[in-house]
Amino acid sequence: MADAHEWDLEADVVVLGSGGAAMTAAIAAHDFGAKDVVILEKTGMVGGTTAMSGGMLWVPGNHHQIEAGVEEDDEDVVTYLDSLAPGQLDPDTLFAFMEGGPEMVRYLADKTPVRLTAFKDFPDYQSYAPGAKPDGGRSLDNEAFCFERLGKWAQRVNPSKMAYPLRGSLIEAITGALDEETLAERDAQDYRGLGQALAGSLYLGVIEREIPVEFEKRAKKLVKDGERIIGVIAEDASGKDYKVRARRGVVIATGGFEWNEELVKTFLRGPLTGPVSVPENEGDGLMMAIEAGAKLSNMQHAYWMQSVLEFEPQHRSAKPNYLLGSDERARPGAILVNRKGKRFVNEAANYNALGKSLHAFDAGSHTYANLPYWLIIDQRYRDKYQTFNTPPGGPTPGFMMQADTLDELAEMAGIDAEGLKAEVERFNGMVRNGHDDDFGRGDNTYDNFYMWGDTDFDPPYRTLGVIDQGPFYAVKMEAGALGTAGGPKTNADAQVVDWNGNPIPGLYAAGNAMASVLGEVYGGAGGTLGPGMTFGYIAGKHLGQHIPNV
Repeated sequence: MADAHEWDLEADVVVLGSGGAAMTAAIAAHDFGAKDVVILEKTGMVGGTTAMSGGMLWVPGNHHQIEAGVEEDDEDVVTYLDSLAPGQLDPDTLFAFMEGGPEMVRYLADKTPVRLTAFKDFPDYQSYAPGAKPDGGRSLDNEAFCFERLGKWAQRVNPSKMAYPLRGSLIEAITGALDEETLAERDAQDYRGLGQALAGSLYLGVIEREIPVEFEKRAKKLVKDGERIIGVIAEDASGKDYKVRARRGVVIATGGFEWNEELVKTFLRGPLTGPVSVPENEGDGLMMAIEAGAKLSNMQHAYWMQSVLEFEPQHRSAKPNYLLGSDERARPGAILVNRKGKRFVNEAANYNALGKSLHAFDAGSHTYANLPYWLIIDQRYRDKYQTFNTPPGGPTPGFMMQADTLDELAEMAGIDAEGLKAEVERFNGMVRNGHDDDFGRGDNTYDNFYMWGDTDFDPPYRTLGVIDQGPFYAVKMEAGALGTAGGPKTNADAQVVDWNGNPIPGLYAAGNAMASVLGEVYGGAGGTLGPGMTFGYIAGKHLGQHIPNV
């Protein structure tokens, strides 16, 4: 029984984690009736991977989209998603996302400091698929957020993955909308964009509601009374148990399991060698859900992202730091090659889809045909574009190999030299002819999008360019991920269900800790945060409005 435990803390709702989905769940639970809400955070920082991300939300049919003049049709949304994951989508949870997403976005606008705007031009990631919006509208950007509003709590927000602070929204940054005077003012007041803006504004919403965040409390076990989840046992910084009673329920929003090597090898479809999320995403929520009898779903999938090992170890946890590798490969004058020196993919494709190509298996050699793989660029590229965290013309970073000839570069990297030379020659010839005959790079709207393409040129040359000016460079790339997409399966109310499909009383999940409602689909920019925060909102709303009959 509940009163048989010696609780260190009691609350109506206990939220595990502090990313976008978690803080949305906590705020919604509070506002919809569960006045006593607490967040347990594994680390000393809030924001999780949300704070390190681009912060965008993919939510079809949201009011910002409609007000921007981009109409929506539910049938188009279903057609688009079903074409990318045929047979994978559960109608109940899909429709909960389609209905709850716009409601969540409106709620954030009306009740929280979060300020979103439609990124009207940002195309859906599979812009060629039926039901897609090739001209954009479903993705939402964050207005820049002033961190001075957080006061002393600003230092509690996880740092960004960006190599430099972004003082405006993403739209402002890539369109050059801010003059130097405005940027200087924002710099002085610590304005931040992207995931920093989203995490910071959600955290302010948490602070304004006086929702406590219990730092350095790693949840490790759910407490049951019969079939109902009534609390959680966490571990504090000293290693002692910290028991928290949850009168209404527990929300698992602890992120994925991409940093847990054993879980990765057990569940994922292929190697994951360079996760770019916070290193504390070790599957804590997954393990607790399994022990509680949760049904699992979508376990083979992740939100794939190309990455580069910058250095090791990094802050906290003594784990390596991986840089995002989504932009460099799509610019003119860059290709990706495998150990044979061969291209194997459209380099301008979206990062989640491209990641799946890394798991092609060669039965003859019994190896993954495209692992390892390398980014190949030349001096013209280095002089014009920022390359990972290095500005144009900057010093060559330690993770980048440099050689005067392709022969020398191939030897340094361990790539077949004849294969690389032949591939570069073939690629250059196709560029001069104006078409990538091998992979169709530059054939669709997404490939030529100005966020990563070069607007100095017209399509397809926004993404196609020759590689012919030495010295040449190679960067060994990793099979990275933003997070994993599998976990406990939920129903339309974000309740975790057992293997018979019945809700486990008192247990909810949201974000990357739950089985993705969209299966393996990454619909567009914000394809994780949009669904994740929607189910955080659904979980919080349900917990706030439903008092369990205990």
